[in-house]
Amino acid sequence: MAVGFWTDFRRFFLRGLAATLPTLLTVAIVLYVFNFIQNHIGEPINDFLTRALQPLFRDVDLGKLWADHWYLRGIGFLVAVIGVYLIGRLVASFVGRSLWNMIEHTLTRTPLIKQIYPNVKQVTDFLLSENRLEFSRVVAVEYPRKGVWSLGLVTGSGLPRLRTALGPELLTVFIPSSPTPVTGYTITVRRDEAIDVPMTIDEALRFTVSGGVLIPPLDRLPPGASGRAPAPVGPPAGAGAEGKETGT
Repeated sequence: MAVGFWTDFRRFFLRGLAATLPTLLTVAIVLYVFNFIQNHIGEPINDFLTRALQPLFRDVDLGKLWADHWYLRGIGFLVAVIGVYLIGRLVASFVGRSLWNMIEHTLTRTPLIKQIYPNVKQVTDFLLSENRLEFSRVVAVEYPRKGVWSLGLVTGSGLPRLRTALGPELLTVFIPSSPTPVTGYTITVRRDEAIDVPMTIDEALRFTVSGGVLIPPLDRLPPGASGRAPAPVGPPAGAGAEGKETGT
């Protein structure tokens, strides 16, 4: 009886965790980002504004006013958001873009920072870039070696130099890694070496993230099916000949 209870508890607990965990993690990440901006950018701005404006309000203790009214702490956060917006406008201009390129060039040559900044920038560019990767369809290719098939996302028709050297029928394929599909490998294959898979991009990414556990509904086997080829119907090979010999 105890075994049955713990088995049911474990099963339904995992189901409940799978249902609530994505929402909880999403809320936790949003709160972490908000608190990070508020504590590391908003609060210093509030302190600066308090010191800068205090001479104008001699009869009011702005520090105490800020502490007594919690909603005033949001002023620093609002100023930070406006500042980020203005930086974005500046970087979009020719002068601002040139200045920002100089800053990035300096960061990528600074000891210690050059080991961290490019990797962080790669992740943020992937998450926040306006130019999203456009995948046209899902294919299966033999990668990383013959006999091993991987799901890939077609991104283009190959580099022009490769098409000139190898022929026009090429595909550039992005092979997402598991369980983090934001990373992977980019390969170029011949068109006849790729098999089109009737699967959406989202289904392919879910399949990769889950390590092959989340299979699209159309590809799922019916209950009781093993995926093996059906056994041949009838007597085994040679049985007829033996029967004839026995009968004679």
